[in-house]
Amino acid sequence: MIVEVNGIKLHYTVEGSAGAPWVTFVTGMANDTTLWDGQAAVLAGEFQILRFDLPGHGGSDAPGGDYRFADLVSNVVALWDALGIEKSSLAGLGLGGSIALAVGIRHGERLIKLVACCCRAEMTEKFAAIWPGMIETVKKLGMEGMVEPTVERWFTEDFRANNPEMMDKVRKMIRRTNPLGYYGCIAAFLTIDFLHQISEIKTPTLFVSGAEDHLGGPPELMRGLADRVPGSRHVSIPDAAHICNLQNETEYNRVLLEFLRG
Repeated sequence: MIVEVNGIKLHYTVEGSAGAPWVTFVTGMANDTTLWDGQAAVLAGEFQILRFDLPGHGGSDAPGGDYRFADLVSNVVALWDALGIEKSSLAGLGLGGSIALAVGIRHGERLIKLVACCCRAEMTEKFAAIWPGMIETVKKLGMEGMVEPTVERWFTEDFRANNPEMMDKVRKMIRRTNPLGYYGCIAAFLTIDFLHQISEIKTPTLFVSGAEDHLGGPPELMRGLADRVPGSRHVSIPDAAHICNLQNETEYNRVLLEFLRG
């Protein structure tokens, strides 16, 4: 389904149990709604589930130019308004996790619970330095040039070797990303700078890391974020790198369900 919010047509899906509490999932860079298939299947019996694609990803419009992080945040709330959703739990991974945290700061009254996975609240010089090279690769080779480097960053070597069907699905997801959306979302991501504000989050919050994620949102970084949000906690998913909801779906789903039900 498609809805226009803030002048952009966003692709979204709705499923689950009518009348049940809402859970909204936000994707990250080079992801689309299929990232959350394993979670939607488990939650559908108890929750209403909203998934949507960021601009330039999946079935959403791909405007040119740099995107503003504030617009990615406001798109979430505008989407809820368009669909008549007053309150929802919100879970995001990577850039989606950063967006979820910002929604928690700016629109906490719309949240039931908040799950921030493998993400950041500020851009460091070291982390910012990796993105220009990725942009240049895509300009030269298209998204195909980022498929293998991205898969290698997202998953451990043994998991990639032992799960060829899943890796093929992930590769197709990366290939579906519009380069304009990739560039635009990177530009927005490079501007994040709200670490000093996350202590303002009042929503019950769970920070999730992949124990083998060494770059996107490492356990020590996620633990540090949790330390700043009163009443929150951090869980590190074992045997999982950056895309922890795929690499260890069983444990991720257990942790997620326990938190949302609690």
